[in-house]
Amino acid sequence: MPVQSLPVRDGSFHFRLLQQYLILLKKYPILTKSVTSGILSALGNLLSQFLEGRKKAKSGGPVEEIDVAGATRYAIFGLIITGPVSHIFYQLMEVWMPTTDPLCIVKRLLLDRLVFAPGFLLLFYLVMNILEAKGWDDFQKKMRKSYWTALKMNWKVWTPFTFININFVPVQFRVLFANMIALFWYAYLATVRK
Repeated sequence: MPVQSLPVRDGSFHFRLLQQYLILLKKYPILTKSVTSGILSALGNLLSQFLEGRKKAKSGGPVEEIDVAGATRYAIFGLIITGPVSHIFYQLMEVWMPTTDPLCIVKRLLLDRLVFAPGFLLLFYLVMNILEAKGWDDFQKKMRKSYWTALKMNWKVWTPFTFININFVPVQFRVLFANMIALFWYAYLATVRK
């Protein structure tokens, strides 16, 4: 008995969503990655707020309302910075360090961990400071207080995921893969920057 394939419109919601994402990714790669980054960055911030609220509630402290402005700042950062910068970085990495290079695995990891990660984290602190309408003194204070701690945590948390991402994930999906990990990373950054 032959198996009949189903038309796409009869597929599950998740399948159709993935298919639509792939179409948009092919047609508008930077815009698609930027919007995805914005949404997942905002969700990371909301996750942080939810977890902090839950922690305060368990200890009997007052639970604050959701900071929509904070989530909006993260969405803006993801949309304007994370999506485009990550897209360009991964594309350039393919050109600078092609898989034909016998040391590409090591070179890619070192480039990401020692150049991209510190620079991107610095950019995060700077842009968030601007979006929060804070001055230079506040920026310097936050840098002194938490940048080094956040960078060390970045190296600990991100290195295995980065290794997988830059060596095994197809280039068109690297920003999405990183955004899925960043969902939790931004929750951490929202907490550490306070």
